[in-house]
Amino acid sequence: MKLATYRKDGQVRHGRIIDDTHVTDLGAGDVTPLLGRPDADTDAPRYPLEDVTLLAPLLRPGKILAVAANYQDHVTETGGERIDKSRISPRLFLKPPTAISGPGEDIALPSVSDRIDWEVELVVVLGRGGKDIPVEEALAHVAGYTVGNDVSARAMDYGYERDTDDSAVGFFDWLNGKWLDGFAALGPWLLTADEVSDPQDLEISLEVNGEVMQHGSTGDMIFTVAEQIAFASRIMTLEPGDLIYTGTPSGVGLASNRFLKAGDRMTARLAGLGDLVNTVR
Repeated sequence: MKLATYRKDGQVRHGRIIDDTHVTDLGAGDVTPLLGRPDADTDAPRYPLEDVTLLAPLLRPGKILAVAANYQDHVTETGGERIDKSRISPRLFLKPPTAISGPGEDIALPSVSDRIDWEVELVVVLGRGGKDIPVEEALAHVAGYTVGNDVSARAMDYGYERDTDDSAVGFFDWLNGKWLDGFAALGPWLLTADEVSDPQDLEISLEVNGEVMQHGSTGDMIFTVAEQIAFASRIMTLEPGDLIYTGTPSGVGLASNRFLKAGDRMTARLAGLGDLVNTVR
């Protein structure tokens, strides 16, 4: 089923999308109370979708995890070597809850960078927490999946000269470029895990102003969804509502030195999960 967070008459509500035309009213706030519940009430009051504004399914998740360099073709296009996954671990980083933005929401171009890039990603929403989760049990902890866009600043300019010979400067610039407001786009809804037979068999793509920039399959991930969950749970306790952005395929702007400008419209898409559309301003 499709679970959605929306605004109606100035109030944030959550519910189930029915026949792609209506959404039920199952209570206040985002979809968090529905995670792991297969019995969302279809007899609840409902509204036409055109009468509500869809928001990010989760508005302030406890943790937003993301995995860098998780598609070989993306690693290659940005100058990296072939990865031997037996000799590395998933490259996890965090994004702050203030980075969340929803479907149709404008993403502000920041004052600290003019090299803003796109990254379409499959996003995992956890329904059950846990620590030291075995790989073979990891998918049972997933409540559902949604579309993400890990918007990224590829260079930072703070208005003064810095010591770029220090390798830490480049690393923290990369990391800080992931943290900006609105840079964790999410939506348009959450598709429950029972509707996704294999998270490693989904077509994934992104368009900018109608031009296809990224296109691939989640089957090309270096570390699978299950492996990512298991690894993350060795480092920290995972909790219901935590998100994992699982990596992006090739076609990012960094590879072609093409970056977003005001008015550009991004459409991130995953088969069966819908279209996440955002415009930069």
